[in-house]
Amino acid sequence: MATVRFNAHGRTWDVEVPVGTSVLGAAKQVEAPEGDACGGVCGCSTCHVYVLKGRELLSEAEEDEEDIMDKAFDVRANSRLGCQARIEKDGVLEVEITRESLDAYYNEHPQAVDPRKTR
Repeated sequence: MATVRFNAHGRTWDVEVPVGTSVLGAAKQVEAPEGDACGGVCGCSTCHVYVLKGRELLSEAEEDEEDIMDKAFDVRANSRLGCQARIEKDGVLEVEITRESLDAYYNEHPQAVDPRKTR
């Protein structure tokens, strides 16, 4: 099992998942606000996250993912698409949900309260 910690707007979500789970799949299990406008099929960049810890636990990025990342905002060396980043080893993974992903999530879930707008 792997532990995934999601960080976004000062809050954390922790979840234990089996090896083989995608980062996006883990986010859905704890309702962390990670976007997935394409449904998690590598057709957009709304599940863009920054891997803060545990990058070595993840599958390598493939060409399809790298092509989509070219369309993402504020791409960094530790950027991954949550739908494509699969956990391959037990351990602790920590990711920050990007602004792009948060924007997509709250657009996709209008019933969810966006804490960035309540301040």
